[in-house]
Amino acid sequence: MICFQILEQAYTDFAAAAPMPAATETLLAGWAIIHPPAGMQIIRNVTMRATAQAQPNIALIKYWGKRDAGRNLPAVSSLSLTLDSLWTRMTVEFDPALPTDRLELNGEAASGLLPRISRCLDLVAGTNRARAAVTSECNFPIAAGLASSASAFAALVVAASDAAKISADTLTLARLAGAVSGSAARSLYPGIVLLSAGDREILVETISEDWPLELVVAVTDESSKAVSSSDAMLRSAGTSPFYVAWVEQQEQDIATALSAVSSRDFSALAAVAEHNCLKMHSLLWTSRPPVVYWNQATMACMQTVRDLQADRVPVFFTIDAGPQLKAVCLAESSNAVAAALEATPGVRRILQSGLGAGARRISPR
Repeated sequence: MICFQILEQAYTDFAAAAPMPAATETLLAGWAIIHPPAGMQIIRNVTMRATAQAQPNIALIKYWGKRDAGRNLPAVSSLSLTLDSLWTRMTVEFDPALPTDRLELNGEAASGLLPRISRCLDLVAGTNRARAAVTSECNFPIAAGLASSASAFAALVVAASDAAKISADTLTLARLAGAVSGSAARSLYPGIVLLSAGDREILVETISEDWPLELVVAVTDESSKAVSSSDAMLRSAGTSPFYVAWVEQQEQDIATALSAVSSRDFSALAAVAEHNCLKMHSLLWTSRPPVVYWNQATMACMQTVRDLQADRVPVFFTIDAGPQLKAVCLAESSNAVAAALEATPGVRRILQSGLGAGARRISPR
């Protein structure tokens, strides 16, 4: 206790003589300095731990393409749904005794994903931070076109900032998450989320939380995809003859979708979302070499949605960089849509979700 009082007085005297940024000040108060001022001793005798949960988000108007690959800035704006029943939980424990960062994913070591995790931790807590043990749990297929990286890095920035006692607003955390996984920025926010590409930095905001849309996912293949989204983006930007037109037309699609959400016009949202999805995949198919994420079951699910639409069921499809089809519908149609997709040949299982919350801290189990 005497040692604590001495340290506390030293910190108080130092802060009075040389005011420090709020984040550093908070770290000092917790006795774990990650960005110490010049000439001040680094105190690394405290283990810091926090857990956060984030949900994946599914883009209706797609994020595809990068205008600055180094900073991972998107070429176009995007509009997405943050989900509810699917989640990723990340626990971050900064431990001075660790020689390197460690990652455990669903109970198993995952060294292949560690470089991106470490980079994200550096962005949040600085390169002089203590190394971290990171534990990740996910209740849906990973790297299979279901935005697992979005929920993972959204949860990671919240857990890491909380463990390091760094105070940051949601947009700041969204930008940090987006620097590692572009779509992760949207998972910091609830409901229907707009990510604006901006001139220098992204802007992210929730535009609606009270439209009771639901998502039915037809899982057709749970294995990891052969070509990552990032690699496919760069390939299509460099080789598809349609890429320039894609970028030029995106703001009109965003405007149409925003108008549809504002007026609760499901048919208008369905039309622009399906069209935007098909345009994105046309970029992939016309890349060299082409990237085709769909399989036979994906196509069969598209026909199932078309049959439902012919029966006047309010539903539309979207497909990201993977073989899973996502059917968006009104809440009253969710069970009927799920039953139809579950009966479609090649569908392995069905996932259902409403709109959910943004990334947040949770109590560890």
